[in-house]
Amino acid sequence: MTILNRAMRTAGASLAFAVSALAPLPSLAQTSSQLVVQVDGIRNQQGQLCLSVFSSQQGFPNRTDVALRNQCIAVTTSQPSVTFDALPAGSYAVAVLHDSNSDNTINRNFLGIPQEGFGFSGNPVIRTGPPSFGESVVVVAGRRTDLQIRLNYF
Repeated sequence: MTILNRAMRTAGASLAFAVSALAPLPSLAQTSSQLVVQVDGIRNQQGQLCLSVFSSQQGFPNRTDVALRNQCIAVTTSQPSVTFDALPAGSYAVAVLHDSNSDNTINRNFLGIPQEGFGFSGNPVIRTGPPSFGESVVVVAGRRTDLQIRLNYF
């Protein structure tokens, strides 16, 4: 074996090692999170509790048709809990409605003021209208994120 052949073999082995070191590692499966929402302040155990999870300000908080997830449960306890599984880590806002007559809408009086309980993640102060997405945003990360939302009634 000539010196040139030996040098080429050594260079080839070094190149193969360098390429394998730069090769991407097997991708880790994207972890998903569980969001557990506990709702406090329910006035009665009538009707249903409907929650919507939004991933952006688009449609927040009223347009459930553009929400990332929606879930309604019968109200059977004074502190119900709702779980949203397999959410990618990220920023979300949650809107809650205590639909006490189970008509799937938020009933309002003649001034437009809600007659049923409602709440938002972050429990922002309610002034003259619903809060913005930014006022209600929460970060979901890790295996489980717990969130507590207090209902408002007028």
